[in-house]
Amino acid sequence: MVESGPEYAAPAIDKALDILELLADRPGGMTQLDIARAIGRSPGQIFRVLTRLERRGYLYRDRQTGLYALSMRLFDLAHRVEPLRSLITASATPMRDLAAAAGQSCNLSVLDASRVRVVAQVESPADFGFRVRVGATFDLERTPTGRVLRAFAEESPTVPDRDAAIREAGHLVQPDAAQPGITDVVFPILRSDRRTAVAALTVPYVATTYSDTTLEAVLAATADAAAAIRQGLGV
Repeated sequence: MVESGPEYAAPAIDKALDILELLADRPGGMTQLDIARAIGRSPGQIFRVLTRLERRGYLYRDRQTGLYALSMRLFDLAHRVEPLRSLITASATPMRDLAAAAGQSCNLSVLDASRVRVVAQVESPADFGFRVRVGATFDLERTPTGRVLRAFAEESPTVPDRDAAIREAGHLVQPDAAQPGITDVVFPILRSDRRTAVAALTVPYVATTYSDTTLEAVLAATADAAAAIRQGLGV
């Protein structure tokens, strides 16, 4: 994000954010010394920040190893924000029903700046399936889910309409270029204007000899689930 206006120094906040962003990519945790080295600080410079983050519940420190790791506090905060909380609540039952009907996993994604972020996921009830991690981000331009979110984003007269076919069809079925053997079935969760999307519902369809559900049946079930989520949101 490009910042504008005067720049005000806030060293303590910068150190806290540097630590949180660093540990978000280190699920195994890090020592105080390793954290300090990674963000270009001395251990003494980050000691008080680490202590406050731990006391406020944003970090967890293993008493035996001394490793610091992120707690679930940030995850909890993110899911308390509207409209994300309403979206996850409204999608829970339709997504479970969809996974059961399709015999496949499904996930729900939203636009997060210029990326696709997964905010909910239901695993396949079958012995096989493809899953994505909640919180994972993907490229907007190169993924079927991203293409749908882009196609149903707020329109601008200055941007060429590259996605008219997706809007006309109301969904997208496309092989996943990054995951061979998977066909993504993607439906937008539309707002009341029926032109812009608040989210996208995706089934990464895995066609194998064990799959009892056809792609056509999955397409119909996904359309029903998207409609149910929209109804639950009241948009």
